Amino acid sequence: MDKISIKGVELTKLKIIEHPMGDVFHGLKKSDDGYKGFGEAYFSTIKHKVIKPWKKHVKMTLNLIVPIGEIRFVMHDNRENSETNGQFFEVTLSLKNYCRLTVPPNIWVSFQGIGTTDNLLLNIANLEHDPNEIVRGELDLFAYDWTVY
Repeated sequence: MDKISIKGVELTKLKIIEHPMGDVFHGLKKSDDGYKGFGEAYFSTIKHKVIKPWKKHVKMTLNLIVPIGEIRFVMHDNRENSETNGQFFEVTLSLKNYCRLTVPPNIWVSFQGIGTTDNLLLNIANLEHDPNEIVRGELDLFAYDWTVY
């Protein structure tokens, strides 16, 4: 398990129940720590090597799961009064590291498709999409080296 360096970010190992007729992939239960209510669930794809630029939600909690492919997530904490202000946290989710990444409000997040086919992301959010609660930034908003992959 990756050491989390940003206060409020959670990484929860998820179960995969193997079955000869098809596997079951756990996601989120209302009794889980990352559950903050339900607003919507949606899937998003990201192409190989594509990096989606920085954004932060000011109210929404994200619960991110990657059931297909491989996606590298990078988070940055620039909350003024946070004890982890200035810290980055990076984690790659896939079936090899099948976890739920919980990102609280006001944490910047950007991500990159690592898998060579379409990479599938599931977000189980506590709020419905509201474009007025999202702050967007360009990829160069923070000094981060994306050349690792």
